[in-house]
Amino acid sequence: MSRPRIVIVGAGFAGYRTARTLSRLTRHQADITLLNPTDYFLYLPLLPQVAAGILEPRRVSVSLSGTLPHVRLVLGEADGIDLDGHTVHYTGPEGEEGTLPFDRLVLAAGSVNKLLPIPGVAEHAHGFRGLPEALYLRDHVTRQVELAAAADDRAECAARCTFVVVGAGYTGTEVAAHGAMYTDAQVRKHPMRTGMRPRWMLLDVAPRVMPEMDERLSRTAERVLRQRGVDVRMGTSVKEATHDGVVLTDGSTVDTRTLVWCVGVRPDPLVESLGLPMERGRLLVDPHLQVPGRPELFACGDVAAVPDLNQPGQYTPMTAQHAWRHGKVCAQNVAASLGIGERRAYRHRDMGFVVDLGGAKAAANPLGLPMSGPAAGAVTRGYHLAAMPGNRVRVAADWLLDAVLPRQAVQLGLVRSWSVPLESSSPEVARVPGSPKLPGEATGPAGQRPDGEDAGTQPGGEPAKGQPGAEPARNHPGGEPAKNQPGGEPAKEQPGGEPAKNQPGGEPAGSRSHGGRAKGGQSGSPRASGKPRRAVEAAGPRPARGGSGKPGRAPRASGAGSAGKRPTAPSGPSRSVGPPTDPGPEPPANQPPPGPDIAPGPVRRTDGRAAEGDS
Repeated sequence: MSRPRIVIVGAGFAGYRTARTLSRLTRHQADITLLNPTDYFLYLPLLPQVAAGILEPRRVSVSLSGTLPHVRLVLGEADGIDLDGHTVHYTGPEGEEGTLPFDRLVLAAGSVNKLLPIPGVAEHAHGFRGLPEALYLRDHVTRQVELAAAADDRAECAARCTFVVVGAGYTGTEVAAHGAMYTDAQVRKHPMRTGMRPRWMLLDVAPRVMPEMDERLSRTAERVLRQRGVDVRMGTSVKEATHDGVVLTDGSTVDTRTLVWCVGVRPDPLVESLGLPMERGRLLVDPHLQVPGRPELFACGDVAAVPDLNQPGQYTPMTAQHAWRHGKVCAQNVAASLGIGERRAYRHRDMGFVVDLGGAKAAANPLGLPMSGPAAGAVTRGYHLAAMPGNRVRVAADWLLDAVLPRQAVQLGLVRSWSVPLESSSPEVARVPGSPKLPGEATGPAGQRPDGEDAGTQPGGEPAKGQPGAEPARNHPGGEPAKNQPGGEPAKEQPGGEPAKNQPGGEPAGSRSHGGRAKGGQSGSPRASGKPRRAVEAAGPRPARGGSGKPGRAPRASGAGSAGKRPTAPSGPSRSVGPPTDPGPEPPANQPPPGPDIAPGPVRRTDGRAAEGDS
């Protein structure tokens, strides 16, 4: 008799823990396959430290094959599920297609960036859900400080030195706190104009920073931010984003080249097309993490609406802490369905939250005990070291080196602006040259971004030589935008997406940390950046893909290839290594004019500054 086949979609907190626990419980009595677009598990809570140059990217990336030796890893993104046929269709990183049969299926696809219908946000903002976005932000911030130091125009210098973060939840607070320290260290090496300093702004419509936490910890975090010169504006958000800046809901205009979108997450859209009961974009499951009426289907993490047995009528929040615990219980119940062990319902006890504010500063309430200052910093880093499934010694070594050595502020230019669109179905995978132009991807006109960077420019604004499909466009500070770059118009509404928390018309931002923060795109989202939404059917045969003649496959948008087929070779204009012969169309002439110049002026780091709006 053949061994049962278990397929796990996604290797985030929930998927990774499920695979690891199942491997131990089944002891070679089942074939376990893990489908994920990357070969690593990303420890998302430490991602702000990657963007701030404290940790190297590989420190927060735990090898799947190295830590799951008895689990088969398949690189790819799920784009079709046939529940009646017990198969998962996927597309590999190089365009190859395959099918995985299963006897038990665990959906742990995680979550993606949550968008709002705010003009210009999809084109000019970047999220913070995966390694590519963190690496891009580090390069981008470094470049803006360097360009500002060399700028002759005071207004341009002020705009490049202004960094706007939207969303004062865990992610946004940590990004602003670490970012302010990072740019301050850069300025000490790059003399700037007299009185000009980097200016970080943190916006949210919520009444206070991190409203999910205890009010005392919220005050602690806000006090640390203000002492570092961060302009914290509660009750304010972005009304419109343009190439030259943002218009705020209070009517003011801020000139900036940086807009970081940290307003929360929404469940991965993979589960929406299954035709099963949903709860605000999440798949409804019972307390055993099993889908009612589908004994072969389990779901955990951000895609699952798990009943909260401690608070009847509610569901567990979308946090990494819950996702990690979901994975263990889900694995036990999957094994029990195969006759190994006993089923158990999911119950949880809140372990508290930890927020790293950089340096020796942090805010934490382990087991309900509020802490701040160096003690909280020690508890926070100790918690992360204990929670990480690998790389602990390397992470501790990086922290030690950061404490005694200056940070290396260099831009590598490995991730371009158009490679990490905000409206991406898989933030953990960066787009690459030659990827087909797919619906739902967001780039600005002619690939423009607020920093003036695109696939056709090198760091510092020099045009790239022989960039695929890239011709430098005109009138862009810091670099001319490329024409004919892959990308399309942003989707106006996200399928299954709830309004972002703490944003206009939305709810308070969700948490992210493994110790309580909202778990972002890392949580095992099974697609590459910009994938079209799946056409998945829960039962019955699926329509054949256009022109493919293969039944049961989900339709997929094409790039420059023939209709209904996925191109196997890079598409788009001018695929040669040399410069393109046809520069393509001119950029749109109706670009919005820049708003009024706002120079940030000196940042006061005294109690006088911190007293503004501080408790």
